Amino acid sequence: MSTAIITSPLHAAHDDPEHVEQAGRLAAINAAIDQSGLRPDLWELTPRAATSEQILAAHHPRVLEVVRRLSGRGAVWLDQDTYLTAGSFDAACMAAGGAIQAVEAVVSGQVTNAFALVRPPGHHATPMRSMGFCLFNNIAIAAHHAFNQLGISRIAIVDYDVHHGNGTQDCFYDDGRVLYCSTHASPLYPETGEAHEHGHESGYGTTLNLPLPHGAGDLGLFQVYDQLLLPAICDFVPQLILVSAGFDGHWADPLGPLTLSVNGYAALTRRLVDLAREICGGRIVLVLEGGYDLPALSACVVAALRVLLSRDHGPDPLGPSGVSEPDITHVIEAVRERHPLAQARSINRWV
Repeated sequence: MSTAIITSPLHAAHDDPEHVEQAGRLAAINAAIDQSGLRPDLWELTPRAATSEQILAAHHPRVLEVVRRLSGRGAVWLDQDTYLTAGSFDAACMAAGGAIQAVEAVVSGQVTNAFALVRPPGHHATPMRSMGFCLFNNIAIAAHHAFNQLGISRIAIVDYDVHHGNGTQDCFYDDGRVLYCSTHASPLYPETGEAHEHGHESGYGTTLNLPLPHGAGDLGLFQVYDQLLLPAICDFVPQLILVSAGFDGHWADPLGPLTLSVNGYAALTRRLVDLAREICGGRIVLVLEGGYDLPALSACVVAALRVLLSRDHGPDPLGPSGVSEPDITHVIEAVRERHPLAQARSINRWV
């Protein structure tokens, strides 16, 4: 089992120290990897920036031009949540490029799996606009690269960030080559990701949203993964699994109302790694999204890397949330009743 990581010092050029999405996030992750002793066991890929052509596979040209042009002006805001600095364009190109390189390394067989430790994050960036801390949609750009250049024809994208990945959903809503699965808190920014959003035209049935009530945590996520999400991926039979790895569902996160623990996130990651080994030759790539409590973020990344390396995920330095979780039976039942996959008896036969 070989695991790659990829990151770049250029990510630090996109930084507002007063903002939760700041350079300190990757600094804390890298310090935790060093402290864990894992770094000698990881392949470190040399980063390169995504090209304009690669970015435009997922975005309208004006998205690229706005980020390029406004970054040249220094510190500006695209909206109330999303900032730019003089180094943001380079950082965003490197983030998309890092996701592409991680996918290339896994699809080519250079490594078994990979974690792209990149920022700014990407899953809120739509084909038409940057938003929600996100400039370019890193995972969507990497998926398009896999389709266009690497001979891949079916991809499952799993998003366990606490927020719905509206941008990723929009990128593939009418594309039957991608099964997009999201577990997220609801209601919560960006107020998308309802269970009735199933996809459109050739993509009908290949969007699976699992909106969860506030307070849901390890037990609830295990239920929806085991009863709905994993069986759906099995039936889709992807050649590659991509994960929008946001850790802001941890109970300590300042933005997220879910109550996952480090052990819980590690267990979800292990389920996906095991499934990838079963159905697509182990090909799985994690791409960093959210996570804004630095100790929780760092611990979750280290635990995920241990899982990718086929090791025990190690101790949970923050422990469980200690709160009772809400019943999520209604979420599972609603999806079984209404989602096209369930109507086709794809999900139900696994329960």
